[in-house]
Amino acid sequence: MNPEISNQKPPQKENFVKEIIKFTLIALAIVIPIRAYVAQPFIVSGASMDPTFSTGQYLIVDQLSYRFEDPQRGEIIIFKYPNDIETFFIKRIIGLPAETISVDNGKITIINTENPDGFVLDESYITKDHKTSDTFTITLGHNEYFVMGDNRPQSSDSRAWGPLEEKYIVGRPFVRLLPLSKISVFPGR
Repeated sequence: MNPEISNQKPPQKENFVKEIIKFTLIALAIVIPIRAYVAQPFIVSGASMDPTFSTGQYLIVDQLSYRFEDPQRGEIIIFKYPNDIETFFIKRIIGLPAETISVDNGKITIINTENPDGFVLDESYITKDHKTSDTFTITLGHNEYFVMGDNRPQSSDSRAWGPLEEKYIVGRPFVRLLPLSKISVFPGR
């Protein structure tokens, strides 16, 4: 047997560059739609959600669920700040569309069709140091939510700038990745 001698030249630099470009385009075709429509990273900044979330925590936001179901009371959401849509906030949903929220010395009562006399909202996630003595009443429109931070004295929320329209909601935290000691799925529940 005679070994065959190949006349093929080793792969040229052009082929390598073409393969890199092809790989990059395929990766972008996969990553961009996922980031735009399914999940995106979010880094917590500020003390408004202490002690539930702290500055520097790294979250993956589920942007898909709210396309199929409505946000619920008690859920933590990421949304575009209505007064500057380039800025993202993280808060907890307190009031749902068409409800009346009555706050008396920090105690929240929700009035809706199921509870015309109202019910007091259980906020066991709020510590004594994070409460306020607010008093006000507001009725929400049919596409509006009332959101508040868990650290009430340090939170710019619906108390300051009004109800949040549904169109600004981006999604909810699906995974907390950092710090490693606080890794969790659906954090803040």
